[in-house]
Amino acid sequence: MLNRLLDAIAALDTQADVRVLVADNDAETHAGLDLARARQAAYRWPLTAVIAPKRGIAQVRNTLIEQALKTDAAFIAMIDDDEWCDRDWITAFLAAARTSGADVLQGSILFGNDVALEGHGDIRHASGPVGMLQGAGNLLIRRAVLDGMTAPWFDPAFALSGGEDREFFVRLAHAGKRFAWCDEARAHGDIPDSRAGLGWLLRRAYSVGNSDMRVLLKHRPGLPRLMAESAKILAALLLSPPAAVILAGSPNRRAVPLQKLFRAAGKLTAMFGARYNEYAVVHGE
Repeated sequence: MLNRLLDAIAALDTQADVRVLVADNDAETHAGLDLARARQAAYRWPLTAVIAPKRGIAQVRNTLIEQALKTDAAFIAMIDDDEWCDRDWITAFLAAARTSGADVLQGSILFGNDVALEGHGDIRHASGPVGMLQGAGNLLIRRAVLDGMTAPWFDPAFALSGGEDREFFVRLAHAGKRFAWCDEARAHGDIPDSRAGLGWLLRRAYSVGNSDMRVLLKHRPGLPRLMAESAKILAALLLSPPAAVILAGSPNRRAVPLQKLFRAAGKLTAMFGARYNEYAVVHGE
């Protein structure tokens, strides 16, 4: 997967001064590190590979930011290694940053119609200002945003559970930073077999609900917000099961109320202190 992404970045159609950083989170086999270093000499852009020794997605993102801030880069783009980008990916991002003035921008991630039919819809939004972003898998951040923060930029408490990106965005929103979406800065992704079925979708929904509630509780939302969230949880727990029964004959439509049910369950357990570590298991390659 990393090889495919490096090929896509090497093929970018851009006049920007690009430098590529790879952080490998497997300190034992370090296959990603070895692959990147093997490509350094002939690669189109300066390519640096490092190990993020502590396991977890937050630690990987923090390692990348730490290395990026050692350069004079004005923007830092992030893309996950199970994705690949269009040729105009970085050009579209930089153009949107200039026109929107946003501090952080997210690009769309497309999975293809066959995957969408199985419940894995594209992560997509119309270009323009947005109140909140959805994830860090395809992201552009102004350097000034990161310079104004103290490390760790992504909270290691969410290292194996996910939600580190949501917590990062909530913190930035509280600091008055502006967000925008750039639909033209597109990445593409595949779904490994381990994530293809309904079981993974429901575990994912539970995980997102669990981490979202942990983020909410971390930032001390106050009683009115907690009461509103509790009402939403109760409604999902009561209404989702009969909706799933009604839609039982349509597996793709049935998944929606079941996902709402499991997401509500994840939120409820987080309110009682439970933590679900989704990324304790590695999916795909």
